[in-house]
Amino acid sequence: MSETQHARTPDAADPAGAADPQRDRIEKEITIAASPERVWAVLTEPKHVGNWFGQGEPTPVDLRPGGTMLFDHGEYGTFPTTIVEVDPPHRFAYRWASAHPGEQAVDGNSTLVEFTLVPDGDGTHLTVVETGFAALAIPAESMQNASYESHEGGWTEQVVNIKNYAETGRTDGVTGGDCEGAGS
Repeated sequence: MSETQHARTPDAADPAGAADPQRDRIEKEITIAASPERVWAVLTEPKHVGNWFGQGEPTPVDLRPGGTMLFDHGEYGTFPTTIVEVDPPHRFAYRWASAHPGEQAVDGNSTLVEFTLVPDGDGTHLTVVETGFAALAIPAESMQNASYESHEGGWTEQVVNIKNYAETGRTDGVTGGDCEGAGS
């Protein structure tokens, strides 16, 4: 039997279990010693995405609103994201159904991940925001990999992977990302 839970758990002040707005949005920022164009390439080009956020293989990317970028997270499954915004080299956004491996990300089964790149001297200030956890129903078997908590810790690691990869072409020994299950 498959049980579905909301990403939030009720507390004493909120016995109905309504979503905690502070646990709906993850935001991470980092400054990268690489141009916005280089960081953009790292975030969107097939040969790069698989290195910092996958299994090291090129990631299929149809880089247009409505297109799909297919993340391969090995034991966690594959995740066909739906690209929402493409504004090179400034903004990139996609929907990600991390609780539903193999399912195309759409409103209702996914969170929204947004990357904003701002020139910062010779480098780039990158902001990553993931929202939508409050409205997301997560199957019990996916809670460890798709919850707010796992993504909070995962993005902490991923922004460092992006920085390292954009600056050096390596993730300093980290093979691919582990956004799922990274913990806090």
